[in-house]
Amino acid sequence: MYNIVIFGKPGSGKGTQSEKLIAKYSYKHLSTGDLLRTEIAAKTSLGLAAKGYMDNGQLVPDEVVIGMISSALDNNPNVPGFLFDGFPRTVAQAAALDALLLQKHTQINTVLALQVPNDELIARLAKRGATSGRSDDTDLAIIASRLAEYESKTAPVANFYEVQKKVKVIDGIGSVQEIFAQIDAAINI
Repeated sequence: MYNIVIFGKPGSGKGTQSEKLIAKYSYKHLSTGDLLRTEIAAKTSLGLAAKGYMDNGQLVPDEVVIGMISSALDNNPNVPGFLFDGFPRTVAQAAALDALLLQKHTQINTVLALQVPNDELIARLAKRGATSGRSDDTDLAIIASRLAEYESKTAPVANFYEVQKKVKVIDGIGSVQEIFAQIDAAINI
């Protein structure tokens, strides 16, 4: 099993590149954002609680996310690997994910770090917010909060995985195909 974390600020192209990885390698895509949005749409208690955090640009509590990840791993025993998109977002989550994967006799093999300047990210998020209906992409103050939250809590996750020599930096500017070519070369399966 080959497991990948795709890592980058909001709007860096994680979802777009995830689709290409899934199409080529048949990974099981684990996007905590998608899982949470599904819960929100279903108006479950978890979804309603998560919506309050997400609408304010805050992170959903770790224990909720780790539980969802554990269930997803258990429910997909025959996939060639998992693609973690939007998780882990904190060093504590990275350590919890490593511990969870160790229990399941696997590990993170590669961390793909998409790098895009903030001015480009803001433009991408505002454009996405105009068409997606995502409330967290329509308000510039919330976008700024999400970017600041990323810098303070998520950027240190790269250091966690750099110590393990698993991080591959990817330039997130260019065509979808150009960026994917960098990713494909970086994972080198």
